Amino acid sequence: MKISSIVVSGAALLVAAVSSGAVAQTQVPPFKPVTEQVLLNPDPGDWLMLNRTFDQQRFSPLKQINKSNVSKLRMAWSRGLPNGTQESVPIIYQGVMYLYAPGASIQAVNATNGDLLWEYIRDYPNSVNPQAARNKSLGIYEDMIFFAAPDGFLVAIDMKTGKERWATKVDDGGQTAGGILVADGKVITNRTCIEGTRPQCFIAAHDAKTGKEVWRFHTTAAAGEPGGDTWADMETNKRAASPWGLPGSYDPKRKMLYWGIANPDPYTRLSRHGRYDAVPFVSPVNLYSNSTVALDVTTGKLAWYYQELPGDDWDADHNQERILTKTMLNPDPKHVKWISDSLPRGQEREVVVTVGEGGGMFVVERDTGKFLWAHPFPYDDPNINMGGIDPKTGLSKVNPDKLFKTDGQKILGCYHNTRALWSIAYHPFKNALYIPFQDQCLSMTANLKTKVGWGPRSGVMRPGIDPNKYMNLAKVDLATGQMKILHSQPQAGTGSALVTGSDLVFWGDQNRRLRAFDADSGKVLWETIVGGMVMNSTVTYSVNGKQYMMVFTGEGQSVSAGPLSLTQKTMPKAVRGFNAIYVFALP
Repeated sequence: MKISSIVVSGAALLVAAVSSGAVAQTQVPPFKPVTEQVLLNPDPGDWLMLNRTFDQQRFSPLKQINKSNVSKLRMAWSRGLPNGTQESVPIIYQGVMYLYAPGASIQAVNATNGDLLWEYIRDYPNSVNPQAARNKSLGIYEDMIFFAAPDGFLVAIDMKTGKERWATKVDDGGQTAGGILVADGKVITNRTCIEGTRPQCFIAAHDAKTGKEVWRFHTTAAAGEPGGDTWADMETNKRAASPWGLPGSYDPKRKMLYWGIANPDPYTRLSRHGRYDAVPFVSPVNLYSNSTVALDVTTGKLAWYYQELPGDDWDADHNQERILTKTMLNPDPKHVKWISDSLPRGQEREVVVTVGEGGGMFVVERDTGKFLWAHPFPYDDPNINMGGIDPKTGLSKVNPDKLFKTDGQKILGCYHNTRALWSIAYHPFKNALYIPFQDQCLSMTANLKTKVGWGPRSGVMRPGIDPNKYMNLAKVDLATGQMKILHSQPQAGTGSALVTGSDLVFWGDQNRRLRAFDADSGKVLWETIVGGMVMNSTVTYSVNGKQYMMVFTGEGQSVSAGPLSLTQKTMPKAVRGFNAIYVFALP
């Protein structure tokens, strides 16, 4: 391993800071380990995991940047990054930013000016292309940063020196599309797997101090196990449903993880089972695909599951973050299509909320997974792939009219990558979700000659929409389900939403625009232009009392690779590549 590191001086780190053209030395406070209590109740100025807190709300209580002064934001610093896939979110702790650098290395930089403190560079075998590696987030605990490397190793890195503490072989390299959650002293990681690789379809927990595996949960049910018959007679080792997306959430009171699983693979029922009706149209089908699973953090055992889309035919991943909150529930039938018959009105409930990549918003009981309410997201449409939810049982259905009946059949179905792998945000004091979404459907042809079961396919605008309203920022009242569109534009976007204690929403797009919105009205209060597409990221932090706001630019894979094959002809060409960090602050 080749590692460059900073110099440690006593109990504090000495780092260079640039101010008014002069180089000065800035004293960083003595290092404090990141304990479980720190993760449970992080300092408002730090950003310690994908969406800041275990509940994945993506809410920052920082208020220095507010509605009255946000228009004065200026670039504080920027830093170029290496070539490669850029889809990640950094960790910021005590004035240091720890980031996954495209090309699969780890960097620590001074969060006030971007100066490099150390870099962890790993030697990869020739079979690994580090530029193609994908990683949504790092982990942090005690004095270590955790990294899922593309060679299949889970690595612990010393936060102060950048030196490797331990490395554990986990699999053959399928862990880097997802991210890391550190909870209960364990490093929780998810995997990417494809058809024929069920042994690689799992969520795993490793002891944070030693790297020893504690448990692993396979995300497809085997023959003879509970749920095994939901795959009909498909051979066990061929069953695949990948937990490759965003990390889950954690409830420390219940000691429970809530994780999302993606579509079954291969993509169509025809290619999985030989017939579209070989498995039912009503859940459970192909467990635990397109489901929320609740796992005991100590043992990895399944407590409950809720399947949002049974027997998926369209690669409609439901592998996004699961938001945890406590809310009054009074869903309005004018805004919510499916409501449980047994839902008591006007009561506070502890819930799990998800918005699927392939459309649909779901609210379930945190203790049991009991269905409470759901709605086609973003809009109800005759082309949706969801067939409905039984208000008595909560069981979900597919729309049989959108299933591929024969090889070569072409179908237009909704939705497709409507919110993809950027994160949404939740404002706990407004009980509102802020969701960037693309009003996009899928044109797809069944093709049994391909391993995945389709070809060709492409994203298309939902029929009949205004092309100038393809990309949107929505505010959804979690109590009633009412949705308000705060902002619309023709250009696509792959940036995460961020909401702050000063009622600002930050979001950036593929047209290089980064904006701050009024969280109530949607009015654009600040706008700047950066060098490339804004990718995921979008975090805020503070150092020495000064608040900063940052984004990564660059190019991802899959939905984040740029505008898809749309009917829109006037959409500006995305700036490809251009990996960099941009950080803004008040003068």
